Amino acid sequence: MSEHRSQIRWARGDVPFGYETYDRTHRWRFPGGVELDASSAPEFRGRAELPNPEEALVAALSSCHMLTFLAIAARRRLVVESYEDDALGHMEKNDDGKLAITRVELRPRIVFSGEKRPTAEEIAHLHELAHRECFIANSVKTEVSVAPAT
Repeated sequence: MSEHRSQIRWARGDVPFGYETYDRTHRWRFPGGVELDASSAPEFRGRAELPNPEEALVAALSSCHMLTFLAIAARRRLVVESYEDDALGHMEKNDDGKLAITRVELRPRIVFSGEKRPTAEEIAHLHELAHRECFIANSVKTEVSVAPAT
């Protein structure tokens, strides 16, 4: 139906190549022209100031959920003024004993305006629909839960 690309670039440089010494910094490039440095997580000898794949997965799940939620809200003629999420991913051993992002908690804060304002139950239903239709959530084994911030 569609394809989605990214480029990853890494080079050793002048540092000896060993587990303790190689630099985890690499470059992410996207077709629209956005480029940014990334690294492994600090727990895996990466740079804390750079995004890492684990954070990118959490961000992708949060972003996809939000975009799906906004689409559903717009179709229902609800006016969303803002949407913020402080998503949290948990890395732990999965059922196979492998490290994985096993759970992601989405904690959205949404502000509506206009005459038609959804109830708490309607918002929960919108989140259920958004989760069910989110492309990224449908692509991973990770448990994703939504607990709207209060």
